[in-house]
Amino acid sequence: MRALIDEHPHLGVEPVLRELHIPSSTSYRRRQAGTEPCERCCQDTELTGQIRQIRQIHTDSGGIHGSPRVHAVLKRGGVRVGRWRCPRLRGSIERPMRQAGLAGISPRRGMGFTRRDPNADLAPDLVQRDFTAPAPNRLRLTDLTMISTGEGPLWLSAIRDAFSRRVVAWETSARADADLVLTTLEYALASREVGPGRLIHHADHGCQYTSVKLTTRLVRAGIQTSMGAVGDSFDNALAENLWMLVKTECLRGRVFATRAEVNLALFEYLDGFYTPRRIQKRLGYLSPIEFEEKHYAGQATAEPVNLKPHHPALIS
Repeated sequence: MRALIDEHPHLGVEPVLRELHIPSSTSYRRRQAGTEPCERCCQDTELTGQIRQIRQIHTDSGGIHGSPRVHAVLKRGGVRVGRWRCPRLRGSIERPMRQAGLAGISPRRGMGFTRRDPNADLAPDLVQRDFTAPAPNRLRLTDLTMISTGEGPLWLSAIRDAFSRRVVAWETSARADADLVLTTLEYALASREVGPGRLIHHADHGCQYTSVKLTTRLVRAGIQTSMGAVGDSFDNALAENLWMLVKTECLRGRVFATRAEVNLALFEYLDGFYTPRRIQKRLGYLSPIEFEEKHYAGQATAEPVNLKPHHPALIS
């Protein structure tokens, strides 16, 4: 329409619009928008210039970060942009991400793999679903999960610090036995010095965690043992949450021919991304390492974990 009017100005604007059944107000509004864009259009144009930066942030996270974390990274970099224009409008971060085809990853529900030994002596639950700690090395949570490969199942065991959500140690094996969880514990003890009687080691009632090998080593190290129930993910929610992150952000959509391929992927995610670079809302949009560094500088405080009404797998 605009091209027709510009090409034949002698016809006049009003007659042309009348023949095309277009209100004159619509034509003038569109023409004005081209020469005098509204404030929102100006903001969108400015933000479009930052699309490359948004895309880079999303790529650096391995395609994991959604709009909240992209917004947090931009804010940390000194870029002032609101996540929402107003509660009822699409976000100024979300809209360009959607236009660029960028999106975060949502979790799926998993299943438990540990089995209880009916003859084992059980430790009391010292945590009672309170997954907070005043400092590092006060409360650690552990669990194991299974990953499918072309060579058969690979079992992953990990220990997570409740204060910073940091993965203190992890290990894999073709067998889900006591040796796997004991090796993980040894790595955790070697990586950090722990004062006797100050640390609580929380697991479920799985036979690997009630084994004589593990419980004896915990006693020798002066670590208090705590256990939640098998099959109740709320009793070990922070450990279950780690599996949700690993399987959503690291393993989903990937097929592994060998166990070695899984080990490499886990190393790149847990040691290369999660611990040093994955920012978390409950840590004030800091990574676990950054949060601990801030704590040692006397400034960090973690948000308490509230399990209701949300499922524990959604705590991130």
